[in-house]
Amino acid sequence: MKTKVFLGVLFLCTIFSHAQELALASVDDKAGYISKTGTWAIDPTFKMAKSFSGDLAEAMNDDKQWGFINRSGEWVIEPQFDKTKAFNSGYAIVNKDKEWFYINEKGEKALSSVQTDKYYDFSEGMAIIRNGDNVGFVNTNGEVVIAPKFKKVFGFVNGYAKVLENDKWGLVDKTGAYFVKTEYDGVSNNYHGNVVAQKGDVYGLVINGAFKPVDGAEKIWDFSVHEDMAYAKKDGKMGFINGQGEWVIQPEYEKARAFVNGLAPVYDGKKWGAVSPSGAVMVPFEFKDLEIFSDDGYAPAKPKKEWGFIDKTGKLVVEDKYDISAFGLSMFEKNAVKGFVDGLARVKLKKKWAYIDTSGNVLNDKWYEHLELFK
Repeated sequence: MKTKVFLGVLFLCTIFSHAQELALASVDDKAGYISKTGTWAIDPTFKMAKSFSGDLAEAMNDDKQWGFINRSGEWVIEPQFDKTKAFNSGYAIVNKDKEWFYINEKGEKALSSVQTDKYYDFSEGMAIIRNGDNVGFVNTNGEVVIAPKFKKVFGFVNGYAKVLENDKWGLVDKTGAYFVKTEYDGVSNNYHGNVVAQKGDVYGLVINGAFKPVDGAEKIWDFSVHEDMAYAKKDGKMGFINGQGEWVIQPEYEKARAFVNGLAPVYDGKKWGAVSPSGAVMVPFEFKDLEIFSDDGYAPAKPKKEWGFIDKTGKLVVEDKYDISAFGLSMFEKNAVKGFVDGLARVKLKKKWAYIDTSGNVLNDKWYEHLELFK
C-alpha cells in the first residue's frame, strides 16, 4: 500500500513538474508564458520578459522597471531595477541608479563584500571576479576560492573552467587545481570526460592528462553533443573521431554536424544526407540542408527552399513550408537543442512563431510575435 501511495505521489510530482515548464511568448507587444497545452499559464501583461531560470523570470512593468516573477506570474521581487540578469546559483546581477550589484532570491542586496572591478554571473556556484588585469573566482559565500591570477577565464561548465595563464590555456576545478595544465594554444570544455586541445597547428585530445594528437587533424569540434563522437577536419574534409582520438568515420565529406540518436548529417558537396556511427548512409543525399536529429528522432530538413522535418529514414513527416532552421534554438542560447523536444518544435512562418507537434499541427492553433523554448 505504501509503495502504491509513493508511486502515486511520484507520478503526480512528475506531472506537476512537467506542467510547470513554460515558454515565453508575446502578442500585441505584451509578454506572457504558455504551457505545453498552448494555453496562457501567465497572461501576457508584461511590457517585456525573459525565459525562466529556475523558478524565477525577469519581467518589466509598464514603467520600464525590471523585477522577478514566479511560475504563477506573481511578483516575487518587485520591479525596481533599471537592468537585470537571470538568477543562477541563488544570485542575480541587477542595476539600479547606475550601480551594479548582486541580489538574493528575496531581492536583498547580497555579497557586498566581494571585491571586483566588474560583476559577473554565477555559473555552477562560481562567479568570476576581476582585479585590474587579472581574474579569478568566488563561491556563493563570496569567498575567493581561486585567486585572481589568470589573464582570462570562462565560466564553469561541467565542473571545470577554461583559464589563460602565460598565454596558454588549461582547465581548473573549483578549488583552482589544474585538471588540464595551462600549456595549450586552445582547449575545449570538458564534455563527457573528453577535452579537445591544440598545440600550434596540431589538434588532439587530452587523455589522462597527456596530449594525444589526432592523425592529420586540422580542427576538432568538441564533444558537447555526443559523448564519444566528434566531427573533425583533415585535408579539408570532414569525418568523425572517437574519445580515444581515432578516426571512426574517415574524412570524406565537405561538411558535417553532430551525432544525435544514431545519425549525423553530412554533406557530399552537392546534397545533405545522414550516416550511422559505422559510416553507413542511412538518409539519402537529397536535401539542400539538414540539421541534427533530436532525441525524438526527427531533424529539420530543407528539400527545396523551405524547411520541414524528416524521420530517421529520410521520409518527410512535416511539410516543408517554414522559414528558418532554428526550430528549437533559443534566441538567447547558443547551444540549445534543435528540432523536436518532447514532441514539440518551435517554427517560424511569415514572421510569426508557433509550436507544432510531430504531425505538423500547430499547438492550440496559435501563432505569436515572439516565442521561446519551454523551461
